[in-house]
Amino acid sequence: MNTSELKRDNKGETLGISSGIIRLKPQQYIHVIDNNTGITRLEVGPQTITLRDHERLILRPEPMLIVPPRYYCIVANPVLRDAENQPIADPHGQIKLRYGDAEVRFAQEPFALYPGEELEQDVTRLQVVETNQALRLRALRDFADTPPMRGSHGGIAPTATAGESESEGQTINRLAGDEWLFEGPGTYLPRVEVEVVETVKSVVIKPNQALRLIARQSCTDRQGNRRRAGEEWLVRDEGAYLPGVDEAVVNIINACVLTERKALHLKAKRTFTDVFGRQRKAGDEWLVTFEDAEIHIPDVYEEVVGEVEIATLGDRQWCIVLDPIDADGKPQLGLKEVRQGRASFFLHPGESLEGGIQTVYVLSEQEALLLRAKEAFNEGESDNLVSHQPGDLWMISGPRDYIPRVEVEVVEKRKAIPLDKNEGIYVRDIQTGELRLVGGPQAYMLSPYEELWEKELPPVVEELLAQKSDPISDRGMQQLRGVAHSEMQVLRDKTRAVVFHVPQNSAVQIHDYKNRTARTVFGPDLVMLGPDEAFTVLSLSGGKPKKPNAIKSLALLLGPDFMTDVFTVETSDHARLQIQLSYNWYFDLVRHDEQAAAKLFQVPDFVGDACKAIASRVRGAVAGEKFDEFHRNSARIIRHAVFGVSEDGRIGDEFRFKTNSLVITNIDIQSVEPIDEATLKSLQKSVQIAIQITTDAQEAAAKHDAARIEQEAKARLERQAIVDKGAAESERKNLLELQAENIAIESTGHATAEARAKAEAARIQGELAVNLAQQEAEAARIRAEGELAQMRARQEAELAHQQALSTLEIEKAQRMAEITSAEFREK
Repeated sequence: MNTSELKRDNKGETLGISSGIIRLKPQQYIHVIDNNTGITRLEVGPQTITLRDHERLILRPEPMLIVPPRYYCIVANPVLRDAENQPIADPHGQIKLRYGDAEVRFAQEPFALYPGEELEQDVTRLQVVETNQALRLRALRDFADTPPMRGSHGGIAPTATAGESESEGQTINRLAGDEWLFEGPGTYLPRVEVEVVETVKSVVIKPNQALRLIARQSCTDRQGNRRRAGEEWLVRDEGAYLPGVDEAVVNIINACVLTERKALHLKAKRTFTDVFGRQRKAGDEWLVTFEDAEIHIPDVYEEVVGEVEIATLGDRQWCIVLDPIDADGKPQLGLKEVRQGRASFFLHPGESLEGGIQTVYVLSEQEALLLRAKEAFNEGESDNLVSHQPGDLWMISGPRDYIPRVEVEVVEKRKAIPLDKNEGIYVRDIQTGELRLVGGPQAYMLSPYEELWEKELPPVVEELLAQKSDPISDRGMQQLRGVAHSEMQVLRDKTRAVVFHVPQNSAVQIHDYKNRTARTVFGPDLVMLGPDEAFTVLSLSGGKPKKPNAIKSLALLLGPDFMTDVFTVETSDHARLQIQLSYNWYFDLVRHDEQAAAKLFQVPDFVGDACKAIASRVRGAVAGEKFDEFHRNSARIIRHAVFGVSEDGRIGDEFRFKTNSLVITNIDIQSVEPIDEATLKSLQKSVQIAIQITTDAQEAAAKHDAARIEQEAKARLERQAIVDKGAAESERKNLLELQAENIAIESTGHATAEARAKAEAARIQGELAVNLAQQEAEAARIRAEGELAQMRARQEAELAHQQALSTLEIEKAQRMAEITSAEFREK
């Protein structure tokens, strides 16, 4: 490169180079190569250098590097120096370099870079490590480290090696990969053999907190304790804690605040000794309460299972604790303990409450407790000792309080069952299985070996009992009530005695299946079923025509009553007719005769049986008659067929059924209608003709009466019109007279009012003129008085002013006289 090229490279910058002469200023340097020998040398100013023909400038003049205090830089390929810190040259005069190496240079005199040296890192401020901070360092290669003395190099702090204490000035051999901390406060002096991995900040441990640490590898912690790799521990000291090089922060653990009502349930992860000095084995569980510590920080080997609330028993409460712990804190498996209030306690791990906290059993006079022994035990005093074996049942009665023992199970709390005269309950002896009905009036208490028994009834009986309908008044509502009740069934207390009110004039049959007997009860009465008794359910025909099993009932009505049936008959000339008959019936019996009463229920469906028998007789009689004959004499034919004829030729009065003593007393023929369409039309036509004739006659009579009534009404109306017209003319005459009188009065009043108004106006105008004159005189008087007062005030002011001026003149003359006399006296 010649001089002109160098100048062009520097873009006109003044380099001090002119025609091969280089003028270096102070603290500048250049590199010059000898093309003959190939050696590059360093030239430092101030000086003037003349380049020879075989020399060439390879580095323009550069300022020397200045590293101020507390700064550093890194130079790559540094020169090789001797013991006196002087560069070493090879035999040819070329400066030797440490290729691939680097050198950290701190504050010193300005220096130049030798040929081959490079500035790897610019001048940089030294890193200051603050208090409670540290630098994590790692050795890149083996070297001997001598920590500087504290306070040297402007307050440079020494480095600290993990797991060992270092003495200042002691040489430490570092191996590649070793890590240690440089703790603040201090300034870190970098080395090429060391790299900064990270900045470690201290963790502030607040009150009621602890720092959980884990060892990266086997080391000694800051308290001097040996730690194995992976071991965890807590630091509980408050303040800033700087983790060691082989320590890693897991997390910060907050303390659990314990109160008198809250405890901490812990579990040991491994065998260790806790902070209270107690040996805990792996899997052990225990409580830390307020008595042990107000706050507790769980150790690394303690697992917090949860918080346990205190159990509090009132004066009237008790509980049974399962598997209670002993004095050593060990659970006594299989044991139970009764605790009663007033008391407060924590349930330790393994303990549990059987049935929770319970209230003391308070028994009234009508209450008792049924108890069962779960194991053999004795109770009572020595002279009245009672022994109970497992499974024994007994009762204790009130009034009293009772807390059961652990050997006793409370089966149930019983109350005396109050029973009225018409009430009862079913009781079963659990030892013998005997069933019995207990009735009132009394308050019955079950014995220890008795229980209430539920009596099951057929669904149809349950439904009939739940309906509570009157068989007499609700006869037409049985089917409707049955549908509605099936949707809304009321549950019956099956332990209560089944009670049925037998209606008036009815009968109920009850079977006793145990004794194989039956009894009939007549109403009005009340029936109470025994444990082995059941009702006889009647299934009667109903509807028109009669359909079997339409009506379900427990009570049989004895009559007299009626029933209606519709059936079809056919005459001898094959005319089919539909007949609707209504029968009056009753049961003829003697109530005190058991055999006669039992006959009532021998026919399950007396309605259907009776209707079928009567219909059969009527069909037989009608079959031998023609339609016209039957139409004219239907009542006689039907009554003759049903009731028969006596010996004297008269039609009978009743039809008696001997099987169940049912008596038919009368037959009402409600309708007879042909089924055949042609016959029905002919019959209807004849009936319509008869009705038309009657209707026409009634219509003619009605028209004649209406015309007569109309003529009479017209005559009365005309006569009344004439009378009303005369009355109207008389009233009109009176009106005209009143109008004339009213006009006269009106004109007189108008003239009088006008005269009065004019007089009043004149009077008011005169009074107004007088008042105006008076007001004007008063105003003139007020103006005169005002002007007089103003003039008087003006004159008084002028007089006062003149008097004041006169007074001042007099005072002035007196003062001048006094001054003059004083001057004469002084002279």
